[in-house]
Amino acid sequence: MHLCQNIKNEGFGGRTRVLLHGCNGHMGRTVNDIVGGEESMEIVAGIDPYTGVDNVYPVFSSIDECDVEADVVIDFSGAAAVDSLLNYCEAKGLPLVLCSTGLSEEQLARVDEVSKKAAILRSGNMSLGINTLLDVLERVSPIFAEAGFDIEIVEKHHNRKLDAPSGTALMMADSVNKASGGDYDYVYDRHGRSEKRPKKEIGISAVRGGTIVGDHDVIFAGEDEVVTFSHRAYSRAVFAKGAVEGAKFLAFKENGLYDMRDVIAAK
Repeated sequence: MHLCQNIKNEGFGGRTRVLLHGCNGHMGRTVNDIVGGEESMEIVAGIDPYTGVDNVYPVFSSIDECDVEADVVIDFSGAAAVDSLLNYCEAKGLPLVLCSTGLSEEQLARVDEVSKKAAILRSGNMSLGINTLLDVLERVSPIFAEAGFDIEIVEKHHNRKLDAPSGTALMMADSVNKASGGDYDYVYDRHGRSEKRPKKEIGISAVRGGTIVGDHDVIFAGEDEVVTFSHRAYSRAVFAKGAVEGAKFLAFKENGLYDMRDVIAAK
């Protein structure tokens, strides 16, 4: 039996072999279409409990059943499936582009642990625009914080999204907080609170409705002026493209924890 494992070569026939975890979901199908147009990559197997899709590659209902060799995993499944995925990648030393959000603190700690035995690229958002915006926020946040601006983050997503706030909103909050001294509290709900807004808080609000792919606004509200940094995703393809670029970057990297800004810096 051939198990999915990372072999430090140039892939099969010069093509990077991808194991697509969550292949039959909305994001999985988008990744499938994008990789189909890549000459340097090939999806060799998929993992999804729903197998009622006409895939051109073998699909397994769980990752432990996989008997196909691969160079890298692209994951768009869900937090519930991440534990077994991490165990698998740790055992095989298989690089992982981890795109599932809503991970618990325990799972995040496990990601750090597994990254010592397998290369892992994890980001709360895989788009080029978001990750470039994070760099911008790190540069401007100290200026607004020192001037006493209040900071609010509003994110909007479709009505099927399970986690709230989004991983992207938390990434933005962390970037702003770290750049501004790291002493801000995150506030997710002001219901029932009757008091003046504290200066050292970042409000994070989540909207769920319709088919919104992903909207994020970082608001710096000062005396008589407001500055807003916004990102709008009009298609899931922006996240899938980022994941594919991440897989190209990660496939033969040394063990460790990477993010999308490493991918951008390598271009």
